[in-house]
Amino acid sequence: MVVAAVVTVACVMCCYSLEASASLLQDTLHRWSSYATECKQLHDSEPFLSGVYCNRTFDHYACWPDSLPDTKVAIPCPSYLPWIDKVEGGYVYRYCTRDGTWLTQDNVTAAWRDHSECLDDENNISTEGKEMYLLHALRLVYTTGYSVSLASLVVAMGILIMFRRLHCTRNYIHMNLFASFILRAISVLLKDAALTHNYTKRPQNASDWLGYFGYEGYTGCRATHVFMQYCIGANYFWLLVEGSYLHTLLTMCVFTKKKLIAFYVLLGWGTPIMFIIPWMVSKLIYENQGCWGINTWMGIWWLIRGPILFSIVVNCILFVKIIKILLSKLKAQQSKFSNYKSRLARSTLTLIPLLGIHEVVFIFLTDEHATGRTRYVRLFIQLSFSSIQGFFVALLYCFSNGEVQSEFKKKWHLWHVKSRKVNELKCSQSSFTSMKNFSMEGGQLLFDRSGLYVGKKRPSRAELLHSKEAKRREGMGSTTTNSNLSDSQAVIEDTV
Repeated sequence: MVVAAVVTVACVMCCYSLEASASLLQDTLHRWSSYATECKQLHDSEPFLSGVYCNRTFDHYACWPDSLPDTKVAIPCPSYLPWIDKVEGGYVYRYCTRDGTWLTQDNVTAAWRDHSECLDDENNISTEGKEMYLLHALRLVYTTGYSVSLASLVVAMGILIMFRRLHCTRNYIHMNLFASFILRAISVLLKDAALTHNYTKRPQNASDWLGYFGYEGYTGCRATHVFMQYCIGANYFWLLVEGSYLHTLLTMCVFTKKKLIAFYVLLGWGTPIMFIIPWMVSKLIYENQGCWGINTWMGIWWLIRGPILFSIVVNCILFVKIIKILLSKLKAQQSKFSNYKSRLARSTLTLIPLLGIHEVVFIFLTDEHATGRTRYVRLFIQLSFSSIQGFFVALLYCFSNGEVQSEFKKKWHLWHVKSRKVNELKCSQSSFTSMKNFSMEGGQLLFDRSGLYVGKKRPSRAELLHSKEAKRREGMGSTTTNSNLSDSQAVIEDTV
């Protein structure tokens, strides 16, 4: 079993900075495999000692030769350690006893070994621990942000689909933008789940470690990574569509909406395919390592980064033009809007998250230039804004939208009216039943529900006239009740 210290350290790192640590682990395992092969070849080529001696062996950490009894054996630190440059003059020790066996640990069958001189510096390990904690906290922040955005966007999408009066070109574009944010959130969460599944399981023996990075283990996480890159690209280009459509509404009076929608759908969902496929091919040929999340050669990364930066720059230009148009329109109506400056400021702040203008800040601070603390600050700001952006879009385009609120008020009013009419119908039915079953004491008529009299003898003509006059005087005849019932049913039918 692989019990080297580097494996333990790498496994802990996998839980936090998953793919970066996995790349280190993969490289270390390849060098460990070469070291083990060279050790076996050395043991096969060297002649055996005579007499009593400790046998040559490879304990999955260091290569031990045949050794004389009652000696402390020292060999250089293994060359596969990632920090070998720092411990180049160090040694690992074993002790060969007088009877020709390796000294074992107390109460353990494993051989005793002292590799303290080959361990990494404690300060360096402490620094790596702090970095792992920061990356773990960062992952928690953006996971929470994407989860909140996903829930709010699903609700907003359902609202726009549910109300037919909201179905128009503008809201169709909003729904596609919501869909791109939903897919982006799902793809990021799926990618993290795939990385966790791939890099937190620990093999049990040396052969399992060597097969740990096989092609089969990478297929799933590579597919999720490609899906994530496509969804992120589609999201940026739908933000560009929003900016383009808003600019078109403000500058053009007449345009064909059907053709415009077809063009926008092609731009939003089709454009990312044009740079994702070349990126996949380049990764497969030149950088086919891990889950394709590590960018060793930045030229391949620019296949994705370039089009996205282009969409951000174009959207920024459209944003400036839109602000100028809004300013001119507000100034022209200054008599109507005396506080046009505050309205302009509010419009500007609203458009920033809707068009993704905050991404402009990170154009000048690329991955290559961000190092140390600056790198973590940049990651925290960028991922925090990007993860929660979907929530703000749903809030501004749906939840606080005047048209949506108006539709909700109409639905609430209709439900309230329907509920009131149902209650009136129940009251009318109860009144009708009570009025139909009335009786007259002292030999007068007793009617059942069908309107027929019930008595010991047939009533005379005078009794019938007396009963009819009594009903007229009461003014609560069944004719009025039936009329109320019919009116109530008609109102309910109209409402439904």
